[in-house]
Amino acid sequence: MGCRKDEIFATSGLQFPLIKFLDPPKKPIRNHFAFLCSIVASLSSILVGYDIGVMSGAAIYIQQDFNISDVQVEILVGIISLYSIIGAIVAGITSDWLGRRYTIVLSAALFFFGAIFKGFAPNYHFLMFGRFVTGVAVGSASLIASVYTAELAPTSSRGCLYTFPEVFVNVGILIGYVSNFAFSKLPTSLGWRFMLGLGIIPSMFLGIVVILIMPESPRWLVIQGRINEAKQVLIRTSDSIEESLQRLADIKTVVGIPTSYDDDVVQVPKQSTHGSGVWKELFLHPTPAVLHILTTAVGVNFFVEATGMNVVVSYSPRIFEKAGISSSDHKLLTTMGVGITKTVFVLIATVLFDRIGRRPLLLTSIAGKTISLIVLGVGMTIIEKSEEKNTWVVALCVAMVLTDVSFYSIGMGPMCYVISEIFPLKLRSQGVSVAMITNRIMDSIVGMTFLSLYTAITIGGAFFLYGAFGVVGFIFFYVVLPETRGMELEELEGLFGKFLWKFSNNNHNDINKGGWK
Repeated sequence: MGCRKDEIFATSGLQFPLIKFLDPPKKPIRNHFAFLCSIVASLSSILVGYDIGVMSGAAIYIQQDFNISDVQVEILVGIISLYSIIGAIVAGITSDWLGRRYTIVLSAALFFFGAIFKGFAPNYHFLMFGRFVTGVAVGSASLIASVYTAELAPTSSRGCLYTFPEVFVNVGILIGYVSNFAFSKLPTSLGWRFMLGLGIIPSMFLGIVVILIMPESPRWLVIQGRINEAKQVLIRTSDSIEESLQRLADIKTVVGIPTSYDDDVVQVPKQSTHGSGVWKELFLHPTPAVLHILTTAVGVNFFVEATGMNVVVSYSPRIFEKAGISSSDHKLLTTMGVGITKTVFVLIATVLFDRIGRRPLLLTSIAGKTISLIVLGVGMTIIEKSEEKNTWVVALCVAMVLTDVSFYSIGMGPMCYVISEIFPLKLRSQGVSVAMITNRIMDSIVGMTFLSLYTAITIGGAFFLYGAFGVVGFIFFYVVLPETRGMELEELEGLFGKFLWKFSNNNHNDINKGGWK
């Protein structure tokens, strides 16, 4: 059939006509509104990343200003991950009761007040209170960004949009490093306050933009019985009208609403609302599929942190000092190189997650990270045992740090957010909350023990330990993680519960054949 410009109009019960060309475009259409909403939701991750990055340099000046010990620095840097557990729990509740959208606004408000408290802190204890408020915001923002993106994104670009929170975490880390360098020339008692207080600007911007632009998650709207609102959001965030209607039908089926019910507002079965009975389904009476999903999500978040990325990001100036870089400016500039490298490679991951798939990227990521950690441990050991400064070993250690963050950013980092797609709708908020709590506990353990650990077993030994976790993590990922690329969220539960698959990407053709083939 030749190309025609005729258009077919239909209403299908919607508030505006559907427009469909007889000949589809040669290239797949990408939904720009979904793209915009995912960016806005992920802006909270800039604040998460900024706090991580800025503390790596600010801690040096805080230690000088307040005359605190290394142990107090460890606690100051690492305890925010423990505080963020509270935020993850709170966000898991508020995202079901208030909605995903207002939970993002809440996290922005917490970031705002946390930045004020830290910037004006008169002493170490008040600074720790500011860290507490920021920690709750970090946990809330980390959870809700992935949940919202999972529920809004169309299937064709879900992997790409999932990586946005990690992209913006890395952008935030880079901005934090730049802030360290920019304010390092100010008097000690003033510089770190500007570094930490600068967070009020993006937090104000985030709250305003979310209120003005972002719609509510369509899946949350269906759970509330607000069918017409969900339909309009799905139309705006799907690649086609047909896809939006199919997504709506799938969500209604999962929630327990007959697909024939098309009223603007419907009564939702009680057991499907507000996560009722979710904890029983997750822990007390999980199906084999749910148990497999929970194991996978918890395991991914465990090994992502157990392999020491928090150490490389939060203590990079100290690592470079141990490697033989003595100049403060050179340490901060090299640390900025870490931020730039992380940002570049996570941008590459945004393209690859929907083209190559989750599983190959994750396996490549942890394999490369493990090798770089082992080589970094060798280099640090040589430096510690050598009486002379070997330039080539210093260069090797710097290269391995950059290699480590490169491999992390191309797979493991984004996967913390992508993993939210595997939970069924009813279990998603609380399931992601459990995974995020695991992430935060491990992040705090690693961050709060690094200085003591390398004192006890040498800095080279610390990196060997992180590398050992990488080896175990590779085996875990190889065994438990199926490929989920190109599948609707409502279909993914069928991949889990059986370990009878062969390792390829053609899983979606064989879901109903007794396992992932």
